[in-house]
Order: sequence, then structure tokens, then C-alpha cells
Amino acid sequence: MLKFSHVGITTDDPQPNETYVPGTKVYVTDFANHPYKIEYLRYEADSPVTGPLRDLPHFAFETDDLARELEGQEVLLEPFDPMPDLTVAFILKDGAVFEY
Repeated sequence: MLKFSHVGITTDDPQPNETYVPGTKVYVTDFANHPYKIEYLRYEADSPVTGPLRDLPHFAFETDDLARELEGQEVLLEPFDPMPDLTVAFILKDGAVFEY
């Protein structure tokens, strides 16, 4: 089952209360503290994140089965743990980026 989580938007402008994710060299905001569930992402110049994941907004959903959501999909970023107790992955589907 999928549950909507947030929308991620890339920005070049520093945002209040950013958190740094060393593995992807990106600063992120906490979508839970935004009234419209928006997560802002600000990438360092040498971030390993490239292409659609960096250039397009993403739509994030919670899932009870990450492997099922990735099966047969064009995976942009394999599952990784940006913080303790959280595993995420990104896919490109129908021209849009999705995070699970």
C-alpha cells in the first residue's frame, strides 16, 4: 500500500533548518514542517546525484514493500539509508521521479 509523503523540489537557495546528507552531498529540509509537505533539496556541485533525480521534482510515497515498488522499474538511485531507520530509493516512471 502507498501513502503520500511529500513533494521534493530542487533549489539553489539555502533554506532554514537544512540537514546535510553526506552520502548524496545534498542539504534537505523537513517536509513534515512545511504546510504543503514540500522538501527542498540543495545539491553540492560535486554531488553524485545527476540527471532527472537532480533536475526534476519528485513525488514521495511510503510503502510497506520497497522491493515490490522497484521491481521492473527504471531505478535512478538504488536503496540507501539517508538517516537511521529510513531506506529510500528513486525511480523514473511515466516521465516523473518517484521516491519510495
